[in-house]
Amino acid sequence: MTSMRPARRRFRTTALALAGTILLTVAAAPATQAAGAVRAASPTGFSIPFTGPARYLPLAPTETTETTETTAASQLHQAIGQQAADALAARIGLRRSTSLTEQQYLEFISGQGVGGDPASAALVDASVKILTNTTGHPLYSVVDGVLTPTVLASYGLFVTKDGWLESPAYQTAPTRLVNTVIAPGGYMGQWMTANGATSSLIALYRSAYLVEAAFGFVCQQISGQAQLAPNTKNGTSSEVGMSMAPALWLTNFALIYTLNPALAAEMPAWWAPIPATVATAILTSPTGRVRYSDYASALH
Repeated sequence: MTSMRPARRRFRTTALALAGTILLTVAAAPATQAAGAVRAASPTGFSIPFTGPARYLPLAPTETTETTETTAASQLHQAIGQQAADALAARIGLRRSTSLTEQQYLEFISGQGVGGDPASAALVDASVKILTNTTGHPLYSVVDGVLTPTVLASYGLFVTKDGWLESPAYQTAPTRLVNTVIAPGGYMGQWMTANGATSSLIALYRSAYLVEAAFGFVCQQISGQAQLAPNTKNGTSSEVGMSMAPALWLTNFALIYTLNPALAAEMPAWWAPIPATVATAILTSPTGRVRYSDYASALH
């Protein structure tokens, strides 16, 4: 028992240092961005900070191919799949062996285990479902009094349980509220530390997660109520929900892969511009969101 104490102290020191690194990175990031300083677009059409760091940009989802309706339809809201997810994880510094075990994940997502908190766990669970809203994984919402399935992941949008169409970064979305749960010192880190998953936490912090999260934080600060990411490519401008901006997508991928690699495989493989009429309605709405029933026919 005595020989274990130095190791525990070393881990506590390491964990605290890593947590501090995240806080410093996220806090410093806005200071590097002058007001309105969105830098020039990359070949992808996204601009800094939405791109995240250039070295990881090629790993983010690309736009659906628009050469034919059939091609576009075969890509829209399709998941990346396990093989691609594992390969991507390796390129950003993650491995299956450092993800939570199946038992750990089940306890974490249900609020069980040492220090378990069902309310925080429910936010994580809801967020994962929103971010993996691909073909075969619909969300169910009450739309005009009818329980309705929707699949909108490639647009970076989702429908709330009571029928609102919004970005996952919207101020009241579970995927935005969960930020306090996954932040340093929050439920996730505390739970992993207390439940034998410290190696998973350290692996996550050593991966591309930290730098992508810092860029993602800035994106959310400059995007107003609607929380849409602008894209301009070949003279054409469009919008996509924040979860499909490269920095946010890679941040979420790293986090979900650490929790459960099989769920990360269900994230969208391609992004698609939100139909112009829908994007305009969201951007001009005084609340930054619209009723899904008013625009369902424009979303395929």
